[in-house]
Amino acid sequence: MADISNNFVGIKSPNPFWLASAPPTDKAYNVIRAFRAGWGGVVWKTLGEEGPPVVNVNGPRYGAIWGADRRLLGLNNIELITDRDLQVNLREIKQVKMDWPDRAIVVSLMVPCEEHAWKAILPVVEETGADGIELNFGCPHGMSERGMGSAVGQVPEYIEMVVRWCKANTRMPVITKLTPNITDIRKPARAALAGGTDAVSLINTINSITGVNLDSFAPEPTIDGKGSHGGYCGPAVKPIAMNMVAEIARDPETHGLPISGIGGITTWRDAAEFMALGAGNVQVCTAAMTYGFKIVQEMIAGLENWMDEKGHASLDDIVGRATPNVTDWQYLNLNYIAKAHIDQEACIKCGRCHIACEDTAHQAITAIVDGVRHFEVIEAECVGCNLCVNVCPVENCITMEPLAVGVMDQRTGKPVSPVYANWTTHPNNPMAKVAAE
Repeated sequence: MADISNNFVGIKSPNPFWLASAPPTDKAYNVIRAFRAGWGGVVWKTLGEEGPPVVNVNGPRYGAIWGADRRLLGLNNIELITDRDLQVNLREIKQVKMDWPDRAIVVSLMVPCEEHAWKAILPVVEETGADGIELNFGCPHGMSERGMGSAVGQVPEYIEMVVRWCKANTRMPVITKLTPNITDIRKPARAALAGGTDAVSLINTINSITGVNLDSFAPEPTIDGKGSHGGYCGPAVKPIAMNMVAEIARDPETHGLPISGIGGITTWRDAAEFMALGAGNVQVCTAAMTYGFKIVQEMIAGLENWMDEKGHASLDDIVGRATPNVTDWQYLNLNYIAKAHIDQEACIKCGRCHIACEDTAHQAITAIVDGVRHFEVIEAECVGCNLCVNVCPVENCITMEPLAVGVMDQRTGKPVSPVYANWTTHPNNPMAKVAAE
C-alpha cells in the first residue's frame, strides 16, 4: 500500500491532511475528536497576545453560497482569532501534544506588528512542545483593521520583517500564511522566503460579502441590522487557491519553497490536485465544518487507493508533478486542434449544448437534422472551445477529440501541423513582427 505519511519542513504526521486554523481547532475537545477521526495534524486556531481576550460578535458569524441542491459551495465568516484566554490555550496545546505525539500540532499566531510582541509570545508557545508556528498574515476582517492579519500580508516588507523576528527568536519551523487579497501572490511569498520562512501556507480567506437580505437591506450575516465584509472559503475558492499555489511553485525565485495548500479541499482528489501543483500537504476547514471530522477517512482511503492504482509509492511521487505543465498563455501550442464530439447513445436530447453554442458561442451544434431533433457538432464551425462539454448534464456524453497531424481542419481548410507554434512566434503578434524585422 502507498505510504502517505508526511514530513513537512521536519514536522511529521501520519498523513498529509491537517485541519486549518479555524473554529474546528479552537480547543482541545475539538482537536482530540479530530485526531481520533484520523486527521494527521492541526493548526491550532490563531492565538493573540497576553491580555484581555479578543471579543467576537454574539450573533450570526457565517454567510453562505449554496448550489441548486443546497450543497454548500462557499462560506463567509466574520469570526476573529480565538476569544479564549491565552494561558488556557497554551495548557491545552501542551497536553494534547503530550497525548498525541505522532500528530502534528502547529500554532497559528497573530500579534501586533511590533518586535517585542512577537518576542513575548514565541517562547511561551515553544514551551508547549508544539511542532511549529504559522504566522497569520491573511485574516481579512476585524484584525486587519487593527494593523494585523492581511494588513501585514499585503505589505511584503512587513512580512519579511516579522518572519525575521520569528526566525531569530524560536527554534520552531515557521510557516507564513499568505493572504489572497493581493494582486501578485509571488511578492509576499518572495518576501517570506527572504525573511527566512521555512514554508508558506495559502490561501487564507478572500474578502467578501456573500449576500444581501432584500427585506432588511443589510449584508449577510446580519448583526442588529448591519453587516460587514468577511473571509470567503469553501469549494468555490479552490480554483483561486490552486492558481496561487502554482504561481509560487513555478516562480524561479520561490521554486522549492515548501507549500501547505489551503482552499476548498473537500475530497482526496482535491488534495491530490493541490499536491500535484506543488503543495507538500494540505489544510482543510470548510469541509470538516460541513460534513464533520470523519470526512478525513474518505480522504485517506481515496488517496491511498488512487496512489496504489497509479503505482505511486509515496507522496514524493506526486508532489509538484503538474507544476512543469503550468505555463503562460503565450506558450500554448496554437497548432493543437480539438473538436467536440457527441456520443449519440449517451445523449438525452436536452438541447443545452445547442442553446449554449447557438446563443453564446460559435453556432457549431445542430438542433434539427432531417426534420428530427438531433444534436451533432458541425466541425466546420467548431473552434474547440468546449463550452458544450461543460454545460452538458451527462458525464462524458460530449468529449473533446484532438485532430491527428495531417488531418484537415474543416474550419480553416488547413491540415493540422506537426510543428509546435505559440503566440511568441505568431505573425499576428506585433512583438513577433518586430523581432522578425
